[in-house]
Amino acid sequence: MGCCDAPGLMPLEDAMDKMLSRIKPIQTTLRLPLAEALGYVLAEDVLSPIFVPPFDNSAMDGYAIRLQDLAQSSTLPLAGKSFAGQPFEGEWPLGTCIRIMTGAKIPEGCDAVIMQENTQVTDDGILFTQTDVKPQNNIRPCGDDIKQGDLVLAKGSRLSPRDIPMIASLGISHLTVVRKPKVAFFSTGDELKPLGEPLADGQIYDSNRYGIKPLIENFGCEAIDLGIIPDCPTKLKETFEKAQSLADAVVTSGGVSVGEADYTKDILEELGEIGFWKLAIKPGKPFAFGALSNAWFCGLPGNPVSAVLTMYVLVQPMLAKLGGNTQWSAPESIPAITKTAFKKAPGRTDYQRGIYTLENGQFVVETTGNQSSGAFRSMSLANCFVVLERERGRVEVGETVQIQLFNSTLY
Repeated sequence: MGCCDAPGLMPLEDAMDKMLSRIKPIQTTLRLPLAEALGYVLAEDVLSPIFVPPFDNSAMDGYAIRLQDLAQSSTLPLAGKSFAGQPFEGEWPLGTCIRIMTGAKIPEGCDAVIMQENTQVTDDGILFTQTDVKPQNNIRPCGDDIKQGDLVLAKGSRLSPRDIPMIASLGISHLTVVRKPKVAFFSTGDELKPLGEPLADGQIYDSNRYGIKPLIENFGCEAIDLGIIPDCPTKLKETFEKAQSLADAVVTSGGVSVGEADYTKDILEELGEIGFWKLAIKPGKPFAFGALSNAWFCGLPGNPVSAVLTMYVLVQPMLAKLGGNTQWSAPESIPAITKTAFKKAPGRTDYQRGIYTLENGQFVVETTGNQSSGAFRSMSLANCFVVLERERGRVEVGETVQIQLFNSTLY
């Protein structure tokens, strides 16, 4: 059989290429204080305006010495102190040493710092018990970490909690960043009920919005929750029009399968166009991508695992490109040995939920159990996806599979 064993299903790789080829990054930029820039994408390179450290400083608590003085005597009188923010000032007499603390500026003429553990305080001065002192011992030179003019972070990098203090160490107070993409989202279906209300016969609670919202925010976007929309063409159309007036992208859950009450696809064709619909992926086959007149559109399946999976695998890279995040990359695939069997039929790329561990340096993986697209318990137990190739069938114990460890957006 061909690349799409199920007729009409687009391979995942083709869908990704088709989607990303159309997305153009947002060009609007903001100038933000550093304290407010976390999670934004840089709109320009960050170059260091200074050397870090800005002066030679001590890597240890100890004593600053001149090697020629130490060669004359192993005991040197104390001439003064150099503390962080309070450097030694004045003349440094020959044949003496200076008490120095970690991070303090190295006195002019100092060849080395000897840590205090290798000294003894005596009536005649400081006795140095270390005999193999080398030039520049325990001295961190100016610019040892970052040199003036160095590229510290490239344009297109999303700012993490590790980046902010590093930029602060350069004295940079404001950054130019890309405006975060705005993503409006809503659930569709008469069967959905808000949390806290009793369920009538045939109703279920709307869990999808509670999975979609944190993912949108973790992807570095602004989430706009438009609630639950009933299976009413007029109401759906009004909501789509409102959504595209507020956002750069619109994400829906439900309403893109083949049921009689699935109006989303019809309304999308009226208000915009469909780029593709139905993918050779499991779970998540009824995923739709297209464009409204003023926003991109992603239609997620209604089953909760399918909704989260397609958000993670398909919508995440789309929003990364929309937000200018050129440093984003898909999770790396790692080979693992199966500890349990995995059911599968050829025809679709299958993302099953798994639990990986390391045993004797080897990744091993087992199923979380029920792989139904409506069984979210298996998703909450998982720490990886077991990605089974489109043409692959059932996987037995001991076979090698590819796993993708969850990235930070799912933790």
